Amino acid sequence: TPDRHRANENTTAETPMWHARVVDGSRYAAVLFDLDGVITPTADVHRRAWAEMFDGFLETLNGQARFTDDDYLRYVDGKPRLDGVRSFLKSRGIDLPEGDPSDPPSARTVHGLGTAKNDRFNTILARDGVEPYPGSVALLDELAPTACSLAIVSSSRNARGVLSAAGLMDRFEVVVDGNVGADAHLAGKPAPDFFLHAASLVGAEPRQSVVVEDAVSGVQAGASGGFGLVVGVDRGAGATALATGGADVVVNDLVELTREAAS
Repeated sequence: TPDRHRANENTTAETPMWHARVVDGSRYAAVLFDLDGVITPTADVHRRAWAEMFDGFLETLNGQARFTDDDYLRYVDGKPRLDGVRSFLKSRGIDLPEGDPSDPPSARTVHGLGTAKNDRFNTILARDGVEPYPGSVALLDELAPTACSLAIVSSSRNARGVLSAAGLMDRFEVVVDGNVGADAHLAGKPAPDFFLHAASLVGAEPRQSVVVEDAVSGVQAGASGGFGLVVGVDRGAGATALATGGADVVVNDLVELTREAAS
């Protein structure tokens, strides 16, 4: 029987061999990856889309500063789209009606702003395309021949389109995205519901599973869900913030979790 116990808490992020060992497919039943900023650099596309949408909206108001990278990390990153809209508006003391999912992008409602952001994201993605991080592909290649199940867990409703554009759709047994979350009435990150749902779909207990996230809200979800290992990928959130949020180990790139990097 594979060794499924949690990795030694005293081992540090500076030990490359530990990185390779803890994500070994023989130690865990499943690895649950966030998508944007973990597998593909689409977190940058999302950040640009949020900034363009909110800046356009804020320009119509008096006395509102532009949307910043800090706003993105504090109020939007890792959250379902509408939760991100609500969270940022609340931070600025802006009250808008919820509206309806059919609201056009011009509507001054929570749903309208969400639609506007999604339209901008799809425009940027269609224009610029997306290539996966080479280090992430290297880890997927290493895990592919093992019995470990691989899943995508993303609050984005565009996850399947991004995976298809990146040529990675066939790498994952399960995709739990914003559409699945809405249908199953799952609470968004930092609640652990998305990850718990993915683990259940692949038949793995949380303690047998690894969560890989680049957002503070994502590592918080992994920590609160009782997962066997929570890996933070520092794409800008900051190693300290990820560790404080609940990451057991923080890396700059997933290639650091491969045997080749440890050798």
